[in-house]
Amino acid sequence: MRSTDVLIDGFERVSENVHAVLDGITADQLTYRPGAEANTIAWLIWHLTRAQDVQIADVADRDEVWTSAGFYDRFDLPFEPSASGYGQSPDEVARVSVGDPALLADYYDATHAVTVDYLGGLTDDDLDRVIDENWNPPVTLGVRLVSIVDDDAQHVGQAAYVRGLLD
Repeated sequence: MRSTDVLIDGFERVSENVHAVLDGITADQLTYRPGAEANTIAWLIWHLTRAQDVQIADVADRDEVWTSAGFYDRFDLPFEPSASGYGQSPDEVARVSVGDPALLADYYDATHAVTVDYLGGLTDDDLDRVIDENWNPPVTLGVRLVSIVDDDAQHVGQAAYVRGLLD
């Protein structure tokens, strides 16, 4: 098994969990908050997808799916196109309102497809390439990709927990 196959498997597991969370969910359930400042399922899925999209676009030197495939316009959120959810306040979290769960799934699927396509073209040597020298030790592509999978897994786990509260 190649290293990139392991990474692809990690992203595939996130994909399965995103779809499990969104399966049969209603628009009202997407915006349920178990606490006054808690993240909603809509925000968690949107944010994990945005973070993946932004970071893969950066390392792959390509446009973000968010803007290039028209999702920014389709979501019609009250944020700049560059917003990814990072550092957003509870009030901003509440503004992520999605009327159709399929829109979240479509955006995630498009980002996932770009991610898997990119990973499929990498070699083990590519994963050793330093992409950020602002850290000690410097961050390699492989480390960044593992970080993305980890972040996605945590957020989809949080979304699954909130979904479980609803069920």
